[in-house]
Amino acid sequence: MRIALGSDHVGLELKEQVKQYLTEKGIECVDVGCYTAERVHYPEYAKKVGEAVVGGACELGMLFCGTGVGMSIAANKMKGIRCVVCSEPYSAQLSRQHNNTNVLALGSRVIGVELAKMIVDAWLSAEYEGGRHAIRVDMISCLEK
Repeated sequence: MRIALGSDHVGLELKEQVKQYLTEKGIECVDVGCYTAERVHYPEYAKKVGEAVVGGACELGMLFCGTGVGMSIAANKMKGIRCVVCSEPYSAQLSRQHNNTNVLALGSRVIGVELAKMIVDAWLSAEYEGGRHAIRVDMISCLEK
C-alpha cells in the first residue's frame, strides 16, 4: 500500500511522526510536502495528495494542518476525493466502512501523536462495506458532476 502524505507548516511535525509510524509498519509513504516550518498555503498540499490518490499513484492519502478542517475542505473540492477530518477513531473507522473515504485529515492542534496513531490504525484497518452504503456513495459522486 502507498499513502500520499501532505501538510502545511502547522501540521508538519505530526505528519513526520505519522510517516515514521507508517514506515515502521511497512507502509510506503509518498511525502508531497511541505518539508519545512516556513509558512505555506494548505490547499496546495491538499491538491497534491488528491492528485496522487485520484491519479492512482497512491491508494490513500493523509493530510495534516492545524485542525484538519481546511485540508479536508480543499481536498473534497477534487473529483473522486472523499476526505474525512477526524479527532477520534470511531468516526475514522465508520468513514471507511460507510463512506469509502480515501483521504484522512488530522489536526495537529487538536490531537496528539498517540491519538493520531489510533485514528490512523482505525482508518486503515476498516474496509468499505458497500451494499446499502454504495447507493449513498454513488449519490455523492453524482454531486461532483
